[in-house]
Amino acid sequence: MAQRNRALSITNPDAAGIDIGSASHFVAVPPDRDDEPVREFRSFTADLHALADWLKACGVETVAMESTGVYWIALYELLESRGFEVLLVNARHVKNVSGRKSDVLDCQWLQQLHAYGLLRGAFRPAEAVCSLRSLSRQREMLLRGQARCVQHMQKALAQMNIQLANVISDVAGETGQRIIRAIVAGERDPYALAAMKHGRIRASRDDIAQSLHGHWRTEHLFALRQALAHFDFHGTQLAECDRALQASLTQLHAHAGAPGPGRRSGRTRNSPQFDLRTQLFQMCGVDLTRINGIEVTTALAVLSEIGADLSRFPSVKHFTSWLGLCPGTRISGGKSLSGKSKRTANRAAHALKLAAAALRTSQSALGAYFRRMCARLDKPKAIAATAHKLARLIYMMLTKGEEFVDRGEEYYEERHRQRVLHHLTKRAEKLGMKLMPAQTIE
Repeated sequence: MAQRNRALSITNPDAAGIDIGSASHFVAVPPDRDDEPVREFRSFTADLHALADWLKACGVETVAMESTGVYWIALYELLESRGFEVLLVNARHVKNVSGRKSDVLDCQWLQQLHAYGLLRGAFRPAEAVCSLRSLSRQREMLLRGQARCVQHMQKALAQMNIQLANVISDVAGETGQRIIRAIVAGERDPYALAAMKHGRIRASRDDIAQSLHGHWRTEHLFALRQALAHFDFHGTQLAECDRALQASLTQLHAHAGAPGPGRRSGRTRNSPQFDLRTQLFQMCGVDLTRINGIEVTTALAVLSEIGADLSRFPSVKHFTSWLGLCPGTRISGGKSLSGKSKRTANRAAHALKLAAAALRTSQSALGAYFRRMCARLDKPKAIAATAHKLARLIYMMLTKGEEFVDRGEEYYEERHRQRVLHHLTKRAEKLGMKLMPAQTIE
C-alpha cells in the first residue's frame, strides 16, 4: 500500500542553533523572534553571558550545537546552568548538505533541523561523573608520559651499549630502578650494580654484570639523568592525581558496604595507590571486577566514561551501539552490504577491547567464548565480539544490580555442545534421518 507523504511539522518552535568556533560563536534563532536572527558572539565569558541573555530574550528554550574540539564545553556548561536544554550533536549527522558551508548557514541549518526534531543529543553524564572523567583521562595521560620516559631511559642505555633490557623484563621495576639510579649517582662497577638485583629476577648476577659493560659517554648519561628526573616528576603528578581521584570518587558514593573477595588480591604497578575497588563498588553498588578480564583500572576507565546511571540508554542495544561495539546494519534491496562496526574513539570501548584481548588464556566461560570467536573470525573481530559481550554484562549489572557469576569453561563448552547437537538433530530430521550416539551404533 502506498504511503502518504506528510509534511514535516515543527516540534521545537523555541529552538536555536549555534555554530561553535575557537574565537567566536554564530547563533541563529527563529526568524520571527528578532530583527537580526543570526548574531555573532565572541568566546569571552562576558560575551557568553550576553549570548545566553539574548536567547532568553528571544524565548529560546532548547539549543543545538556541534561538538567542535573542546570549544563547546564552556558554552554548554553555561547554557545548561542557565536552564536551557542543550543538545550536543554529531557533526557527521548534519554536514552532508550541498552548498551549506559557512558559519552563518551552519547555525541556521542547525536551528532548522532542531526545530523539526531531526537532531538527537549526544550522551553526557552527570556533572560529578564529568569531573571524575576528566581526572581519569588526566591520569591516563600521565601514565603515557611516564611510559615515554621509560623509553627514553632505554634509549640512553642502548646508546651506551648497556643491554639491561635484555636480561630484565622491566627497567621501570624495582631492580631496574635501583641499577639506573646507581648509574646516575656515579656507580660504574658492573658487579656492584648486578648485586642490586631482586631475588625474583631469573637472570644471574654474571649475566646482569655482562649486560652492564658499556661506554659511559657523558651526553648519554645526561639524557639518562633527565629521563629519570622526568619519570620521577610524573610519579609525583600521579600521586597528586590519585588523591584528587579519590576525593572525586568519595563524592559519588551512593551505596554502603564493601565488595566481597575478588579474583585477585595483587595490585598492578599502574593502579592507584588506594582501595579503588571499594570506591567503585560504593559508587555503583556492584563489583565489575568480578567479570573475567575486567581489572580495577578497566572498571575505572569504563565507569568514569559512562557513570553508574544508564537510564539514558533504553536498552542494552542502545548502549552497545553508543560504544560502537555492535555490528553494523547496512542493508539495501534486502541484501546486507556490510556488518562492520562503526569507527569510534570511545574510551570505554577501547578499555573493553583491551580487557577482551586479555581473556586469551583465561580458563573461564568468557575465555572459552573469546577462543571460539578467534577460531571463527579474525582476531580484531573476535576482540570486538567479546568486548560487546563484556559491555552487555556491565549494562545488566549496573541496571539490575546483579552480581556476575562465572560458570566456568566446562559449562560454556557443554552449552556449545548441546547447541550443536540440537542443530544437527533438526537437520537430520529434515533429511529423513536420525542422529544416533556412537555407543548405540556399536
